Amino acid sequence: MGLPFEVIPSPIEEILNESVEPRKAVEELAIQKVNSVLELCRDREPSHWIAGADTIVLLDGIVYGKPRDREDARLMLSKLQGRTHEVISAVALYNGRKGNIDCQSVVSSVSFAPMTSDDIEWYLNTGEWEGVAGSYQIQKKGSCFIETIQGSFSSIVGLPLREFYAMLKNNGYSFDSRSLL
Repeated sequence: MGLPFEVIPSPIEEILNESVEPRKAVEELAIQKVNSVLELCRDREPSHWIAGADTIVLLDGIVYGKPRDREDARLMLSKLQGRTHEVISAVALYNGRKGNIDCQSVVSSVSFAPMTSDDIEWYLNTGEWEGVAGSYQIQKKGSCFIETIQGSFSSIVGLPLREFYAMLKNNGYSFDSRSLL
């Protein structure tokens, strides 16, 4: 039995709108991802569901998205180590039956333990920094350096599950025995 959904990567270039506050900018990116997939699927069944999500890290008013390269990741981790930062994740949901998009975002705080340069190099060698906001994955080896979190673990991972579930439920999604959730 196959999955009851299809994963379609969003073709958008992730450019954060710097003219709005970071939380709103992340919500805009999640909505852009939904709209881009909606455009790709315009010839399909009109009652489909589409979800999009995005995450940023915020420290001292500076947004840290995905690192460009290893050196950029090293710099991000050097700035985050020993400090507390915010992780902002947004999820957008398109309901094809209603033809609308809902979006919610969550702000959580993450405190990193101090890291030596050897710690940072070890973590960079894992490759987990590639393609993720802030250059770390809390759900993997990056957890070795996390002292505390305040907020939603799933949001820090990149998908605020409680909010996503509530959005699905509020939009009339059927959670029957065949669904994955």
